[in-house]
Amino acid sequence: MKYIEPASLSEALEILSADDEARCLAGGATLVAMLNADLVEPSTLIGLRRIDELAGITVSGDHIRVGAMTTHTQIAADDRLSGNAAVVRDAAGQIAHPAVRNMGTIGGAVCHADPNADFPGALVAADAVLEAVGSSGARQIPAGEFFLDYLETSLEEDEILSAVLVPVEPADARGRHLKFSRTHGDYATISVSLVLVVDGDACSYARVAVGSAGPAPIHLDEADSLLTGSALTPEVIRQAGRKLMEAADPVDDVRGSAEYRRMIIPGLLQRAVDEALP
Repeated sequence: MKYIEPASLSEALEILSADDEARCLAGGATLVAMLNADLVEPSTLIGLRRIDELAGITVSGDHIRVGAMTTHTQIAADDRLSGNAAVVRDAAGQIAHPAVRNMGTIGGAVCHADPNADFPGALVAADAVLEAVGSSGARQIPAGEFFLDYLETSLEEDEILSAVLVPVEPADARGRHLKFSRTHGDYATISVSLVLVVDGDACSYARVAVGSAGPAPIHLDEADSLLTGSALTPEVIRQAGRKLMEAADPVDDVRGSAEYRRMIIPGLLQRAVDEALP
């Protein structure tokens, strides 16, 4: 196996397009473990750490651009990720443990597409867009269309995820990523990612995604509509939670049965709303 560290994104794309068995290495939090377990055997590892255009967080117009090589720790510590983007910052701070957050990157985590991970649901709740670059140019993919199945995304084989674009609006939103897990730092048994805008007693905007509830985050316009335009009473929240529970398709595993996971959703949604509100 060869290891190459290109100095630019164009150089990385050239290497990737020339080798069908090459894999990109971001922070290595997941891929290195898979290599050690012989779960993947790439012919070439393309290390992305020297590519400056993939790093950092910038605010530009109507969105916040988070470079794919930005670490979880950097995201969790950046207070520019507020309002609508606060849910992404909240999720970053709950990933595993400090050593993993210092190593892992948002690009690596997103491309791994583990439905039990923290970022997928948070990005769907924030209505984020994934920016991919390949041999045919750049394109933008809504987070709700990026995660297709377990460990499967809509990224093409010759594409590299370059950034995550999180809308600034609604700037007065409150976000919360809340997960129920067996132990601190574990993957979620169920997670709820939530963005709310409350005007007086009524909710004027809501977007909710549920993680660990199927092969991709669950998002329902119907659940958002139930929360929007009225006071966030326990009954309204229960109704939205039931809709999400009915749409969930989780698996039975060591973290809980499918039935148990579904049952958690309404109560976790209530907690997320309570914690998001002032």
